[in-house]
Amino acid sequence: MLISIEDLLTLVFVIVDDWYKDAGEQIVGRTVGKKPTFSDSEVLTLMLALDFFEFTSERRFLAFVRANYLELFPALLDQSQFNRRARGLSGLLNALRKELALQLGVHFEQHFLLDTTPVIAVGYRRDKRHSDFLGSAEYGYCASRRLKYYGYKLVMLTTLDGTPYAFELVPANTDERGTADEILEALPLDSNVWTDKGFIGEAWQAEWAEHGIHVWTAKRENQQVQNSPEFDRLLNKVRERVEGAFDILKEGGRSVEHTLAHTVSGLCSRIIAKITSVTLRLFLRRYFGIDVLTYTVNA
Repeated sequence: MLISIEDLLTLVFVIVDDWYKDAGEQIVGRTVGKKPTFSDSEVLTLMLALDFFEFTSERRFLAFVRANYLELFPALLDQSQFNRRARGLSGLLNALRKELALQLGVHFEQHFLLDTTPVIAVGYRRDKRHSDFLGSAEYGYCASRRLKYYGYKLVMLTTLDGTPYAFELVPANTDERGTADEILEALPLDSNVWTDKGFIGEAWQAEWAEHGIHVWTAKRENQQVQNSPEFDRLLNKVRERVEGAFDILKEGGRSVEHTLAHTVSGLCSRIIAKITSVTLRLFLRRYFGIDVLTYTVNA
């Protein structure tokens, strides 16, 4: 189904605003003072819509909206005001993500994909002494990419169709299994988690199996007990799904690997917006028959 940018922005706003009036306002609570002329629903809409375009920054995206769709957002904020509001609403946006995921049926799933991807905060060789990321980000290494970087590691659990279920952002040097513990605790009993060799740990996997969560990985060559060839072929097919689910996080103008954020709160806000935008794409496909691709525009 083809849809214009104007119609897409309107549809996203309606979805967001209906949810906001039904549940979002209760999360935010009553605020003292004058009601903002640019509503929370409008901020959330643009936070999500940015990832439907190739813009790498809010500044360019907001300039595009101001030049072409100001009639939809007549009280559009400047960049600094928008960023400040966006950071303050990131928790609300994550609540919207969870609601969209529920409507996509994630609570009925029993098979999940688990993986990690690097999130670069600052250039590897740049001076970190005056960075807002000092004290929370760390140096790390991504073996599959042979990438040394400074920043964080995004650990995410998705359904087989790529719907984000849960995620954690941790320092880049964090042990993957330790981070996965918090995510796996949210799963229902008899869940199957498919992942890669980075999560191999016989004792760790056995402990989770006792709790009704089965973590499936390929085997290292030096392990005594090996998977059957048929099972490894199945794992390879699942692995392709894992990579596909994470590739979409790197598409569009804003990639989770390079958010261009200057603060920890800004980075977290953009990560949440990206993951919620992915969930929204799946929601639009399921309920409206709209397969949103990334718009290429001349700005």
